[in-house]
Amino acid sequence: MKKFADIKRTARSFNIGDLVYLRLQPYKQQSVVQRRNLKLSPRFYGPYRVLEKIGTVAYRLELPPEAKIHPVFHVSCLKEKLGERHQLVVTLPPTDKDGVIRPELEEILHRRLKKKKNHAVTEVLVKWKGLGEDEASWVEYSTLVNEFPDLVDKVI
Repeated sequence: MKKFADIKRTARSFNIGDLVYLRLQPYKQQSVVQRRNLKLSPRFYGPYRVLEKIGTVAYRLELPPEAKIHPVFHVSCLKEKLGERHQLVVTLPPTDKDGVIRPELEEILHRRLKKKKNHAVTEVLVKWKGLGEDEASWVEYSTLVNEFPDLVDKVI
């Protein structure tokens, strides 16, 4: 049994200083905006430099300071960078203090009043940074004011 199970397995190991891509699963992350095509969002981020090997299957990566995730990852979440060609670096998505992915607001496109129960609620169509206008979403204005205190310059 072990012989057949080991046929598809590969022993991966990295040296200190190697560049690796980090695999994240955006479809399992919580976020403010619900994207229509989560399967099409990037699965690998980086490349990032390996700082140290921890144990036999964990590695510490040199992540940017704005990344609020733990820098130690299992070897199954890493993929070796091959070749000298530099690809466009996909930055890690911004997160809040709880580690939940929070997109950045770029601009407010439209405003509307929507009836909820017995009162009207103001909703705004928000264009998120890094996403197209077709992925803009309607969000309650009160929610945006709480989550984005620097909203004054973006209101139409």
